[in-house]
Amino acid sequence: MKHIIILGDGMADERIAKLNNQTPLEAANKPYIDLIAKKGCTGLFHTVPEGFKPGSEIANMCVLGYDVRTEFEGRGSLEAASIGVNIMPGEMAMRCNLICVQDGKIKNHSAGHISNEEAKELIEFLQAELGNDVFTFHNGISYRHLLIMKGGNKQITCTPPHDVPGTPYKDVLVKADKPEAEDTAQLLNSLILRSQELLANHPINLERIAKGKDPANSIWPWSAGYKPAMETLNTKFGIKKGAVISAVDLIRGIGVYCGLKPIIVDGATGLWNTNYEGKVQAAIDALNDGCDFVFLHIEASDEAGHEGDFE
Repeated sequence: MKHIIILGDGMADERIAKLNNQTPLEAANKPYIDLIAKKGCTGLFHTVPEGFKPGSEIANMCVLGYDVRTEFEGRGSLEAASIGVNIMPGEMAMRCNLICVQDGKIKNHSAGHISNEEAKELIEFLQAELGNDVFTFHNGISYRHLLIMKGGNKQITCTPPHDVPGTPYKDVLVKADKPEAEDTAQLLNSLILRSQELLANHPINLERIAKGKDPANSIWPWSAGYKPAMETLNTKFGIKKGAVISAVDLIRGIGVYCGLKPIIVDGATGLWNTNYEGKVQAAIDALNDGCDFVFLHIEASDEAGHEGDFE
């Protein structure tokens, strides 16, 4: 039997006054989703266990049948798997956003959705200037990158930047949860401040400002963890051949640990201008090519939600 999960990340959202108190999904023209709901079985699924903050990493792992209380080790470790970075013993992985800070406040979590090419140049610049025996920067996609810290202690509180737009960044710097993590927090905060000094006048950012775009003038590391120990879906559920289709490193990394083959689709961006048709065709091709399970992830709805852009 063939199985496919189509995951509309963040699609449910909340009720919007301008939509007559409907959610964006209720207001949308979606005849095929309506048809599936009418002819199929529907229900409610709680994807975020008590005690966890809602986020794509937690929800997607839960959808795939994992117990995040024992198997989750932070976004960074999952994204590392997607881009082929092997986390070694004694290393801590973190998501590293390129963000925009304006007047001392976090303007947005994505530096205006900076392009892959611009971001790659900035990450390579940061690695050359700040990379050392403790910290290593690895390039990802758009604003989403990876920071590896040797000897880091994950008992820290790091605020996801998409949760706090408009907040003074100094109010949400890294905090140690335990005294033994204080050195880790201080090193990370020093790295953030140093990145701001270096990025302020980088040619990429000067050019973006001249064009009226948001500069990528700070890094923001968060979601720390070590290498996870996750069983494959084959071991858990007997899924012998499966694939994951997503433009997001986080989801592809989850897929790698699940034992799924990541399928890269040209033009898949993780934004609302993504190649929807190409992702659908890739899913059909995978099912016809012997896969008995496909996880097809749509990020556009989640990004629109973070931007507050229900339209």
